[in-house]
Parts: sequence; structure tokens; C-alpha cells
Amino acid sequence: MQQVTNRNLTTRFLFLGLFFLITIPASLFAQDEDLVKGKALFNTNCAACHSLDKKLTGPALRGVEAKLSDEQGLDRDWIYAWIRNSSAVIKSGDAYAVKIYAEYNNAAMTPLPQLSDEDINNILAYTAQEKAAPVAGSEAITQTDEQSTSGISKELILGALAILFLLLAFGLYLVNKTLRRIAFANNIEVPVSEKTLWQAFVKNQFLILVVSIFFLLASAYFAFGYFMQLGIDQGYQPVQPIHFSHKIHAGDNKIDCKYCHSSARVSKTSGIPSLNVCMNCHKSIFEYNGETTAEYTKEYYDTEINKLYAAVGWDDAEQQYTGETQPVKWVRIHNLPDFVYYNHSQHVSVAGLECQTCHGPIEEMEEVYQYSPLTMVWCLDCHKKTNINTKGNEYYAKIHEQLSKNYGVDNFTVKENGGLECGKCHY
Repeated sequence: MQQVTNRNLTTRFLFLGLFFLITIPASLFAQDEDLVKGKALFNTNCAACHSLDKKLTGPALRGVEAKLSDEQGLDRDWIYAWIRNSSAVIKSGDAYAVKIYAEYNNAAMTPLPQLSDEDINNILAYTAQEKAAPVAGSEAITQTDEQSTSGISKELILGALAILFLLLAFGLYLVNKTLRRIAFANNIEVPVSEKTLWQAFVKNQFLILVVSIFFLLASAYFAFGYFMQLGIDQGYQPVQPIHFSHKIHAGDNKIDCKYCHSSARVSKTSGIPSLNVCMNCHKSIFEYNGETTAEYTKEYYDTEINKLYAAVGWDDAEQQYTGETQPVKWVRIHNLPDFVYYNHSQHVSVAGLECQTCHGPIEEMEEVYQYSPLTMVWCLDCHKKTNINTKGNEYYAKIHEQLSKNYGVDNFTVKENGGLECGKCHY
């Protein structure tokens, strides 16, 4: 009887153990999953107007449910009604709804009727998280370690080169000393020339002629190469008044180049975007939270965002424009001569070329530089190699058909379409 009882107790403990092993991790995973869903829903529906810890178009939302409950006595049902249709709550005469509506300049919250109770619960779970304390000095320690590592490697290389040089000098000294001993032991006299090397050179007229011709040709070659580089600014990388990272915007965030340079589709020039285009995003993005390096830290990027705010006249604390603006004197990078005609829309919209064709891997550039030489030879080479897409364009299709009949042209490049005519770019 005792064995049966012990066996039953053992079985019960095993089942309880299995229950806790299964349910506790499952509950933890479910909680993590709710937070992940809540973050995704927050970023999709709320982040345009709200931040967790900072007032934007709307109030900060970290711990919002607890604040509403403790300070206003409002429950989750009120939050459901407010999120789905804030205007209806305001019209009902709710005291807090009317107050918050007036506080934010009578700007009603965008209704979100598509959110279920579960979705809102997940969002509230995400906003209920405590703010993580920053790890002090972790970034600085990492950067210091990287710098010290690179410094040690450079010192090792320099030390190895110094040792190699000393060994070479010592070897030459030993060789010279050995040769002198051999000569002394065998009573060998080293002949000494009566003429110095330069005197022998001056008296040899043929050698002077050959060397003169060589120096003349070399001088002409280098002079020609120098003058041919005038006006070519390949690699030019000026410092801009506000640091704009194409790597972050076009690379990490996948922003289309033509979102900022919208006139490239329809105009001769790509255009410089106005600061209002920047503020479409940076009204809500007031700090940088991406990857950093020793040169480009979080503090560096945040300072550049504040420069944008100063230029456009944006008071981030009050979330409104002050009317006091400052001009931004951008430094032009790509500049063709005045006698050259170039149309961005012809290349971007008609030819369908990607920006990287001319501007290089722009999505990888922290600071933009001129990637291509932008010379006439470079343009003509592209015109000779680039085929025109005739699909869906009857005008080009008819020209290609006629050229094929008359000249037997298989490929219809820009060259066949008159792309090498001087008047196309110089008129």
C-alpha cells in the first residue's frame, strides 16, 4: 500500500514538473511574442505621432495605461474607445478627452478601428516596459579596444621594418668588411679611376643625347597628363554644413533616391531637396539609434539632427516651428561645364538608368564623393555600349527596324540613335 502511495506521489510530482516545464517557458515565450507584436503594431500605427519617452505630435506613451489609471481613474475600456474613435469620445463630453484634445491644439487622433482588443493589449504591453538603462561606456570601451588593436598592429609593422633595415645595413657592413680582408690577404690593390663618374658622363655625347631625349619625353608625358586632369574632379569629397549620410538613408533605410531628388524624373537637374522634405521624417526622428563607429558616434548624428532643426526653425520641445530659419549653404559636388547639356529625366525616366550607374555605390557612402570622371570620353563609351530598350516604345522600335534594314544593325545602342553627335550635348 505504501509503495502504491509513493508511486502515485512520484507520478504526480512528475506531471507537475512537466506542467511547469511546459507552461512556464510557454508563458514567457508568449509574453515575448506579445511584446514583439506590440512593437510592430506601435511602429506601424503609432510611431508617426508618438514616442515612448518624448512628446511629439502626441504625448509620450511609456506607461500610459498606468498613468491613466492612477491619475485619471480610466480603465482599458476607455483606451479601447479612444484608440478606435477619439472623436466620438470627445463628443460624448468626457472630461479628460476634452482636456487632452484642447491641449494638443484641437488635433484629433487618427481613428484606428481596425485594431482588435488583442492588438491594443499588445501595444499596451509594449508601452508598459520600463526604459532600459544605457550601458555606460560600453561603446567607448569597444572603440578604445579597436583603436588599441589597430595601433599595436601598426607598431609591430613599423618595428619589423626597422629591424629589417638594421639587418640589411649590418649585412652590407659585413660584406664590405669581408671584401677588404680578402683584398688585404691577397695583396690586391683596388684600382682607382682618375675621372669621376660625372666627368665621364659629360664627355660621352651620345649618352647625353639619349638621356636628354628621355627626359624631354618624360616631361612631355607628365605635363600632358597634368593638363588633361584639369576640370576633372573625380574623388572630390567636400565637407557639407550638415552631415547627411547616404549610407544610413539610402542604404540602411532603403529610401529611394528620387524621394529626395524628385526632380530627376522630370527635369534637367536632380535638384536639392528642401529641408521640409527632411522634416517629413525628422519631426519624429529626433535621435539616431543605429550602428555607430569611432568616427561617427550617436552624439555626432544627434548633433547633426539639431543642426537641421536650427536651420528649419523647429522647436523640438514644443513640437512647432519658430519661424526663425537659417540658410544651409550646401557645397556642390557634381558640376559639368557650362557648355555641356545633360538632362537627368532623359536618363532616369526614358533610359531607366539607376542612379548608381553614374554616381556609384551611393548607398554605401557616408559622405558623398564624385565617383565617375564625368568626362566626354566616359559619356561616349557609355553611349557606345548601352542598348536602348525598344519594348513598349513604338518610336524606338520603328527606328531600330529601319536601321536593321538599311545598315544591318543588330543592337540598337545610343550611338545608333545619334548619341555621338556633337550637337546632342554641345549646342
